[in-house]
Amino acid sequence: MLKIVIILTLVTSTFSLYFPFRAEASAYASASSAVLMEQQSGRVLYEKKAHQVRRIASITKIMTAILAIESGKLNETVTVSEKAVRAEGSSIYLKPGEKIKLENLVYGLMLRSGNDSAVAIAEHVGGSLDGFVYLMNQKAAEIGMENTHFANPHGLDDHENHYSTAYDMALLTRYAMMNDTYKKISGTKVHRAPNPTENWDRVWKNKNRLLTELYEYTTGGKTGYTKRAKRTLVTTATKEGLDLIAVTLNGPDDWNDHINMYEHGFKHYELVKVLKEGFVKGIDDSFYKKKVYVKTDIFYPVTEEERDRFKIEYKLQKPKKEWREKESVPDIVGKAIIYFDHKPVEEVHLYYKYSKTKDKQSFFDSVRKLFLIQIGVKTDG
Repeated sequence: MLKIVIILTLVTSTFSLYFPFRAEASAYASASSAVLMEQQSGRVLYEKKAHQVRRIASITKIMTAILAIESGKLNETVTVSEKAVRAEGSSIYLKPGEKIKLENLVYGLMLRSGNDSAVAIAEHVGGSLDGFVYLMNQKAAEIGMENTHFANPHGLDDHENHYSTAYDMALLTRYAMMNDTYKKISGTKVHRAPNPTENWDRVWKNKNRLLTELYEYTTGGKTGYTKRAKRTLVTTATKEGLDLIAVTLNGPDDWNDHINMYEHGFKHYELVKVLKEGFVKGIDDSFYKKKVYVKTDIFYPVTEEERDRFKIEYKLQKPKKEWREKESVPDIVGKAIIYFDHKPVEEVHLYYKYSKTKDKQSFFDSVRKLFLIQIGVKTDG
């Protein structure tokens, strides 16, 4: 279908989900597995055994939270079950039969890592724990988490087939951070929720110390720990328009690992524009010239030395006979493929905008005819 090919080399940058690239190895993490990813493009800026399968503990709850948010049920009231209250480990101290808003359960899940909250969410959203786990794995496949399997909504070591990788958890976080509600909850330092049996509210302070005290650019994240997984941590940070995601698994010094990775990323990388919104220049084909455009700017994170490593290839459909009537031309007529270091990192649609000169002429003709009528001249001459 795509016959016309035009290639331009640009000194700018773009967007990537499926083709991450390794950065220079000057960053360091003490964790067994680590990754630093740029949010907008998905480019990996630093990695250490990022695709090695490991236990992930409570960072599992990122998936639980985004599924609860996407369910559209945040305003619904959840009746807490005995099973939820009996969940082991960290808790927000729910009571059997208690009625609580699903939104508050998600806050308790993310800020205080409540395992009781995770079970209550799963039962309400998925109908059962098994039903919710099915949804978790379905979403993981949709996002592209190829080395992940969920067996529960909280990350406790009660299943052998519950695992992920640093890279997959970065993909999940990237996906979740595109949701404004998740972004708000993840970045909340303190949340108050009604307490049904007391005359004071529950007050939950976020366990993510990077967010609350250690690193001023932190925007959110989730902590985790079990005896088998050890310390796990996912955080996000933003500085000067650059949005980063850091993940560490089995990280004995995870707070400093994340700060170190962020400092490395913010120091060495910046977002540059590789494709500009608007009409595409450099297309000489008479049918498409000055009529093909892209709808949005495309950015990519690069170091100073990488700025000249981009190429854009435009692939356009061969014009059809029926397109002589410009209104018959489809909106999307091709795609722009953006390459970095000779590897494709993004594809965007190319749109066609036909001239409305005839329509404008018809308008002026109407005005002219009206004027002639007003002065008494017949429009037929």
